[in-house]
Amino acid sequence: MSLTEQAIVRIRQLIKDGTLPPGARLPPEQDLAALLGLSRNLLREAVRSLVTTRVLEVRRGDGTYVTSLEPALLLEGVGIAVEMMQGNDLLEITEVRRLFEPVATGLAASRITAVQLAEVEQHLNTMIAAQDDVETLTHHDDAFHRAVFEATGNKALCALLSGIASRTLRARVWRGLLEGNVAGRTISEHVAIYRALADRDVALAEAAALMHVSTTETWLRENLGRPSSGSEHEINA
Repeated sequence: MSLTEQAIVRIRQLIKDGTLPPGARLPPEQDLAALLGLSRNLLREAVRSLVTTRVLEVRRGDGTYVTSLEPALLLEGVGIAVEMMQGNDLLEITEVRRLFEPVATGLAASRITAVQLAEVEQHLNTMIAAQDDVETLTHHDDAFHRAVFEATGNKALCALLSGIASRTLRARVWRGLLEGNVAGRTISEHVAIYRALADRDVALAEAAALMHVSTTETWLRENLGRPSSGSEHEINA
């Protein structure tokens, strides 16, 4: 490891062993550098890196603090990484979705509350009413699945899947579906997921989600690299 990486490991160890718990303010730079046996420049580099990964946050005029370390915060970078992926990397991400999303949807079916189900239904109804509007479809498609993931009650799973299911990628897929006049099929897949959730049918929810992700995967395999009809050139979300 480089010296900076070693410094990062030392700070993370202070956090993991509880010396610096979530929300704690870091000691003054000079004191922390002395405690860790680091130069102040090296400490600054390590802190900058941990700020980027949302482990630390700088509050101007106040100091540097450990973040909440909540999964949604720490896994935020997953979504950014997915946005930058291209070509076959997108197919690999879709394979990950195929592994996890059906199981998560089944889990949601066993745990979803009436309030959460109503939220899923609201997004579904908006999608049905806006089948020619890519922006509306994308927004509520994303919100539909986030509501399903949240219904699992598993914050880490919700954060991971929300990051993997890139909103930019959804927009590209919806454009393609609308151009191919097959958006109705995807809407019906969302309806099937909703009905399985409403029935609290775990097996059916898993099957409906698997069908839905498989549709996206098939579309990607058929359309990766093809020019779009708009100003964008490729489906490199």
